[in-house]
Amino acid sequence: MSKSQSFESRGYGRRDFLTRAALGLGALGLNHALGQDGRLQKESPLAPKTSHFPGRAKRVIHFFLNGGPSHVDTFDPKPELQRHAGQTLARTLTTERKTGAAFPSPFEFKRYGQSGIEVSELFSKTAQHIDDIAVIRSMYAQVPNHEPSLMLMNCGNSIQARPSVGAWTLYGLGTENQNLPGFIAMCPGGMPIKDHENWQAGFLPGAYQGTYIDTQKREVGELIENIAHPQISTEDQRRQLDLVARWNARHQANRLDDRLEARIHSYELAFRMQHAASDAFDISREPEYIQEMYGRHTHGRQTLIARRLVERGVRYVQLWHGAGQPWDNHGDIENAHRRLSNDIDGPIAALISDLKQRGMFEDTLILWGGEFGRTPTVELSAAGKPQMGRDHNHYGFSVWMAGGGVRGGTVYGATDEFGFQAEQNPVSVHDLHATMLHLLGFDHEQLTYRYAGRDFRLTDVHGKVIREILA
Repeated sequence: MSKSQSFESRGYGRRDFLTRAALGLGALGLNHALGQDGRLQKESPLAPKTSHFPGRAKRVIHFFLNGGPSHVDTFDPKPELQRHAGQTLARTLTTERKTGAAFPSPFEFKRYGQSGIEVSELFSKTAQHIDDIAVIRSMYAQVPNHEPSLMLMNCGNSIQARPSVGAWTLYGLGTENQNLPGFIAMCPGGMPIKDHENWQAGFLPGAYQGTYIDTQKREVGELIENIAHPQISTEDQRRQLDLVARWNARHQANRLDDRLEARIHSYELAFRMQHAASDAFDISREPEYIQEMYGRHTHGRQTLIARRLVERGVRYVQLWHGAGQPWDNHGDIENAHRRLSNDIDGPIAALISDLKQRGMFEDTLILWGGEFGRTPTVELSAAGKPQMGRDHNHYGFSVWMAGGGVRGGTVYGATDEFGFQAEQNPVSVHDLHATMLHLLGFDHEQLTYRYAGRDFRLTDVHGKVIREILA
């Protein structure tokens, strides 16, 4: 076997070799011997790991705009819509609902920074940092439906549940703080039960699953359930966990089951979090001017918490926006998009400024976007009346990245003159994920996990790195 094909070069250790060889009989013997010797404890699955090559980014903050923000109203100006306002366009593509004439953006676009990139007034504060941002205007997804597009953007597959981007990142890099979860998904007000798929570990070990936090709640004891034990002391908890760990190790000695190891790890992490999380989630410890800069509303607090988490070594933080009132604006998009952008424009700008002043911007990757965009034509009611909103559009939309090795002041790709479809340098979701992994120091074709008889990866059998936006 060549070096490139060896177990160690593929990220496997001696224990993995024993597990896979001879039907796992070697690992059974090893586990029994270690169990008898009292040395079964393995290194934490979240321990820091070495990437394939030095990555420019060490951590990720992902702003996910649930519902699909309109690209033609945010980061992809289309003056042709104004010229053809009210006219039926020759270009038509099948979407979920019936649409009518060209619908120009009700928002003003201006040029910002030395790069002169045009941005809508909806994100005028974020636009102050446009020279640090790479806008991808040629994204495309697979279908115009929320659930499959959510899974595609978050997990790399629109049909079957797969490990999320955060889980893959944690699997590849581990985390720098063993007292906090390495992957945290924050969503004020909660999400439907099925949407936990978007931060799941899938077939990866359970330790890599995202930890969900409802940031609509303010007090640490409400943000994180059961953060303090109401009945027994810390010392008694420690003794209790040690006893359970001995029982679990005895049970595990003659078995090969990663689920038990994940359960043991979750117990230990929950115990350690009682102190570390109380500090990380308590933004009252921040100076008044920092709290004001982010804003004291829910999304300001959530974004400030994100900075406190990555500062403490959390590897991947996802900030959901639009759970209760999504960016899915089929009607009255002017008022709805304005209200939604007011929630996060200021916090995003504050985060970039704050990371810069702390020397963290250059190695923190920021991603902004939703699951798809919206049509440049107006949506019609069943009676054929304009709703002054836009339908789903997976044919072309925008996302942007900043920090962590991204070439700022860059626009990559383009949709057609109306914003219907990606035409110049189309970018798939797999391409986006490949680029993110590259910035973190991984060859996306080599970051794999063996499951059900084949090696799986985040990008499946697709994906290419967008090198034009790399610094």
